[in-house]
Amino acid sequence: MSRVSDTFRRPARLHYAWIVVAVSFVVLLVAAGARSVPGTLLVPLEREFGWSRATVSLAVAVGLVCYALIGPFAAALMDRIGVRRVMVLALACVAVGSGLATRVSEPWQLDLVWGVLVGVGTGSVSVTLGAVVANRWFDERRGLVMGIFGATWASGQLVFLPAVAWLNVHAGWRTGVGVAAIVVACTIPIALLLMRERPSDLGLAPYGSTLVQATPQPRNSPIRDALAALGEGARSRPFLYLTGAFFICGVTTNGIIGTHLIAAGHDHGLSEVTGATMLAAIGFFDVIGTLSSGWLTDRYDPRKLLFAYYGFRGLSLLFLPYALSVKSIPIAAFVVVYGLDWVATVPPTVAITAQLFGRERVGIFFAWTLAAHQLGAALAAWLAGAARGWSGDYLLTFLVGGALSVAAAFLSLSSHSRRPSPVAV
Repeated sequence: MSRVSDTFRRPARLHYAWIVVAVSFVVLLVAAGARSVPGTLLVPLEREFGWSRATVSLAVAVGLVCYALIGPFAAALMDRIGVRRVMVLALACVAVGSGLATRVSEPWQLDLVWGVLVGVGTGSVSVTLGAVVANRWFDERRGLVMGIFGATWASGQLVFLPAVAWLNVHAGWRTGVGVAAIVVACTIPIALLLMRERPSDLGLAPYGSTLVQATPQPRNSPIRDALAALGEGARSRPFLYLTGAFFICGVTTNGIIGTHLIAAGHDHGLSEVTGATMLAAIGFFDVIGTLSSGWLTDRYDPRKLLFAYYGFRGLSLLFLPYALSVKSIPIAAFVVVYGLDWVATVPPTVAITAQLFGRERVGIFFAWTLAAHQLGAALAAWLAGAARGWSGDYLLTFLVGGALSVAAAFLSLSSHSRRPSPVAV
């Protein structure tokens, strides 16, 4: 009887995997928030320096390219020197770049500090980090954990954008960016103190498993591993379809909406704070959407989920020009529908990548998929700014983005493997 009573009295011990999730969530949230800050700067920099939106968008595009290209090598470097060290180096890079951004006076300086430094830093702790953590630390609930990490893209802007936009208006854009730099720097001690590499380092099995797994040793240099994964992925037609769809995902999220929604709202008479609040609200609904997507990915075909997500995104982008013109209820409808869909694509994309290449290698392959995402975002960020300068509005940008999202829905249905999934090593 006493043994039964002890069972009910003694609380289950918290698996350290959830501590790692919490630390990774904070790091990813702060990095995502810092990366979203340029969306609040288009109007202030245009006002102070007379720079066109295409000029400022170029710095954003450079950052997205750096974000894209560093990801696969950062994922390989995590296997070589450890996740915690990569975290710390990346956060330091973002903090320094953000701090230096307050001193810019020429466009090339913005390209260098925000484009290169912040781009490299945020790209090194992107959602690829979440894929590595989820597949190392969890045997069960990986979809849910990826949903949590995917939500950081939106949560970061939910936390950062309204505050930075308010500071931009009331204290100057340099103050807003400087505060963001301080917040990033304060995250470094958290990673140093609490982050761990693998369950086996603590003598634990992954969550949901009873088998303590040996730590695999990287066989090649990070550069060689990353390039070898690119070559293998390029020979996989399902992976190319999946990556093509995620390229379009980047076009229609970070590229168009993340960079230009505030400026597009300003063109229709909305204040910068209102535009930033719209983005923050999108972030709020995306937290719900991405967590739900993670739960669904553990239970349903991820290809069908992607088909639905991209289809609804396309419809919402086609609706956006009307919403901005009418405002009020149509804008609220766009925010809800688009927000639920903002980063919901991440959990099923990671799940398909794991099916194709195995859990232990999912980080480096997803990093290349994410690279395509950010390259699409970079291209769209610059082209949308250029198109606005040429046509005077964002109508063509939103219509093209909607059509591409519908195309991505059909690409996703082809991203299945015709052969058994490889066994993780």
